[in-house]
Amino acid sequence: MNSAELRDHCLSFAGAEETFPFGPRTSVFKVAARMFALSQLGADSLRVSLKCEPELAEALREAYPAVIPGYHLNKRHWNTVIIDGSLSDGAIRDLIEDSYDLVVSKLPAAGRRALGRPSIT
Repeated sequence: MNSAELRDHCLSFAGAEETFPFGPRTSVFKVAARMFALSQLGADSLRVSLKCEPELAEALREAYPAVIPGYHLNKRHWNTVIIDGSLSDGAIRDLIEDSYDLVVSKLPAAGRRALGRPSIT
């Protein structure tokens, strides 16, 4: 996965938007003004930070060397995935979708309905 593919996938979800609250080099992907992914798309080492359930976050870190505690984020709820080819593109896409779904699941019912995802739990 390259930076363009990462960006396109993050923006493929209903209501997703790219913002730059930390400066022009750091893309922050949000849904309903809540962050679900963060990446410096132009960096030499492509990485993406993703929200994750705490138990799953730990399990992923133990299972994959490319998954580390969230860089400059709450390490209990965020992982940083190093995109170095050791995880398949499909696995990375799944982790991004899981992060998006986790954020959407915390929205009020009206917000979930507006995104076409009323039953995410």
